[in-house]
Amino acid sequence: MSSTPSFKRLPRAVREQQMLDAAVKVFSRRGFHAASMDEIAEDAGISKPMVYAYLGTKEELFVACLHREGTRMMEAIAGAAASDLPADERLWRGLRAFFGFVGAHRDGWAVLYRQARGEQPFAGELATMRGRLVEVVAGMLDNALRAEGHEVGPTDLEVVAYALVGATESLADWLADHPEADPEKTATRMMNVAWLGAAQLLHGVTWRPPAG
Repeated sequence: MSSTPSFKRLPRAVREQQMLDAAVKVFSRRGFHAASMDEIAEDAGISKPMVYAYLGTKEELFVACLHREGTRMMEAIAGAAASDLPADERLWRGLRAFFGFVGAHRDGWAVLYRQARGEQPFAGELATMRGRLVEVVAGMLDNALRAEGHEVGPTDLEVVAYALVGATESLADWLADHPEADPEKTATRMMNVAWLGAAQLLHGVTWRPPAG
């Protein structure tokens, strides 16, 4: 009898998703450097040469994981936050979709915001995705302000958007470490922090440091 393993023939797209699923799990558990292609292949139930043939080197595989998880996250947010909704409901739905993604894809979140953050060139990929998210949030705030008859300069919008995204990411990290936590309740908590401040901004209320 042959000792060569046999693999069920599957469409290429299905096989690639299997590999990416296994890679995300291994990268989240081991980190980029400690993860091995042998373990990824074993988790995917395929041969290591097939991983290389489909998705390239370990670096290329990691980037493919980043792109897939980042695309999933952005699509979830964009699909939930329809542009014709009131500003508060749009932000709420976007937050709910974001935290829902983190709750359902904790390994994907770990790869995106923990493993990639301190590794070059992966940190650049993450910065690009984060920039897109900041643009979306800044656009939502700008539309809401204009609807209220107010205008804020682009720098102020960008600063507020970065602050909101940063706070949301920090809370998402907390959620990732607390599997018992409800993503929707977490989104509500973040909405209360974010919107109560944003609502004041919409009505032109700002805090200024005391003179002198």
